[in-house]
Amino acid sequence: MGCTHDCSSCSSDCKSGSEEKQSMKTPLNDKSSVKKVIAVMSGKGGVGKSTVTAMLASAMNREGFKTAVLDADITGPSIPKMFGLHERAMGSEDGIIPAVTEMGIKVMSVNLLLENDTDPVVWRGPVISGTVTQFWSDVIWGDVDYMFVDMPPGTGDVALTVYQSLPVDGIVIVTSPQELVSMIVEKAVKMADMMNIPLLGIVENMSYFKCPECGRDHKIFGESRIDEVANRFGAPVLAKLPIEPDFAKLSDEGKAELFISDAIDEAVSKLK
Repeated sequence: MGCTHDCSSCSSDCKSGSEEKQSMKTPLNDKSSVKKVIAVMSGKGGVGKSTVTAMLASAMNREGFKTAVLDADITGPSIPKMFGLHERAMGSEDGIIPAVTEMGIKVMSVNLLLENDTDPVVWRGPVISGTVTQFWSDVIWGDVDYMFVDMPPGTGDVALTVYQSLPVDGIVIVTSPQELVSMIVEKAVKMADMMNIPLLGIVENMSYFKCPECGRDHKIFGESRIDEVANRFGAPVLAKLPIEPDFAKLSDEGKAELFISDAIDEAVSKLK
C-alpha cells in the first residue's frame, strides 16, 4: 500500500527487490530472443519522441544489428506510417507475426491490428496496458539485438506497465529547447529512478534549424539548455537534432529509415 517501487528505501518485510522485479516481468514469447530493450520517452507530447525512436532504430539497423520497434503509444501510433507499413499483422498458432520494414526492422503497433489506420483507439487504461504487454508476450519477435519501445508522452499507466512488465535496460529521454524543459526531464528522470531503470541519455530534438541559404544555425525555439540539464542529472547528451524537413518528407512517404543523420549515428554509438 503506497509503494513507491523504490525497494532501497522500503522497510516492509516483503520479497527482495530483485525477486519482486523478476516476478512482475511478463514472459517473452518463447520463440523470441531480445537482448536489449531501450524505452524512448518524453515528459510531454510534441517533442518528436516517435521521430527519435524511428531514427535510432534505423541507425542501429544500418550498423548491422537486428532491430525492432514496439509501439507502446497505443492511442497515438505513428511508427507504421513513418516506415510505410499499412498491411495488417498476421498471426499463427505460435503468436502474432510483426510487420517488417524494407530494411528489415520488425515493428508491432496497434495500427497494424486495426481495419483502418485512421480508426481511433477508444480504450480504457487497463486495456491499453494489457495490449502493451501482449505486444511483448504474444508477438513472435525472433532474434532481436535492440528493441526500441516508443512510449506515449508522460508518466502514466503505459509507462508504469512498460517499466514493470518489460526488462527495460535503460531509457532515452527526448526533449526540446524550451524553458520548461528542466521540469519535464526531471519528471521522467524521477520515474526512472523510482523504477530502478538507468537513464542512458537525453536527446534534444528541434535544437536548431540550419538555413540552406546562408548556412547559419537558427535557434527557433530558443537557446539550448540541454547541457545544463544533463549535467544536473548526470546523464550524457546523446544528440542535439536540428529541424529536418527532409526527414519529415521521408516520414510522410513512409521512408523514414532512408534518412541518415550524423548526430543520430553518434547517439547510437553511445548506446551500443
